Amino acid sequence: MMLTESLTEALARFDALPAVTTQEMLGEWRGSDVPTGHGTDGLLETNAWYGKSFVSEEVVHPLLFRNGVGETCAIDPRRIPLSLSRFRGLTRNAGAQALFTLATPLLRTRAPRARLRAMLGLMDMRGAAPFFFQLER
Repeated sequence: MMLTESLTEALARFDALPAVTTQEMLGEWRGSDVPTGHGTDGLLETNAWYGKSFVSEEVVHPLLFRNGVGETCAIDPRRIPLSLSRFRGLTRNAGAQALFTLATPLLRTRAPRARLRAMLGLMDMRGAAPFFFQLER
């Protein structure tokens, strides 16, 4: 388990990382949170978040989750109300996890929901601090 770092520390660590090409990013990646006190910290992993899939620069599946039998499936991020993350107790209990698992077939997508560019690699939403995560092959 990683220790919580401040947003300033996470941004400085991010800025110090070497750049990678979009070609180096292609493939399936396992994701994990970098805890910074963001409302989303722990939410994705609690609900079986696996990571991301970069098929090409134009075909990216930004949210891969494990389903009930351990297979990965792409979820459409527009169908997940991340604004609920502010209700930490509600979104992180066993009932919410079971509900998310049951809803997974309704949230699935085959269409790519993101693009890959040689730029910033954070989840950045309007009106909120960036959400940090790390990816491993």
